[in-house]
Amino acid sequence: MSLDQVAQLLGRVVFSAFFIISGVNHLLKTKQMAEYAKTAGNVPAPAVAVVLTGLMLLGGGLSLLLGYHPRIGSLLLFVFLVPTAFMMHQFWKVSDPMQKAGEMAQFWKNITLAGAALYIASNPHWPWPMALGNIF
Repeated sequence: MSLDQVAQLLGRVVFSAFFIISGVNHLLKTKQMAEYAKTAGNVPAPAVAVVLTGLMLLGGGLSLLLGYHPRIGSLLLFVFLVPTAFMMHQFWKVSDPMQKAGEMAQFWKNITLAGAALYIASNPHWPWPMALGNIF
């Protein structure tokens, strides 16, 4: 296995694992996450939103990990990340400096990950569509 293939595999596993774990947490901790979503004050039907976004995260993450329609999976992640950044992490409305810094970090984390997901969706020559078994 070449160094490029190792880097691609590790990047793929790490990137997708973040979303798979987040999706599982949405589905296993729906009540707690719905309560958190309610605190934002602008999430319609928080419990339903948590389940739907959990499925988006899990589906998108698995799609990237397995290389199964990765463009669709990355677009699912993009569609989750951008609205979530603006709905859940409104740092511009926070006056406490510590809380503002935390919300700003979460906002920019989501925007940055959305950029990576959009890059994956738009790059026609990305190496990940191969099945994991073909790498070894």
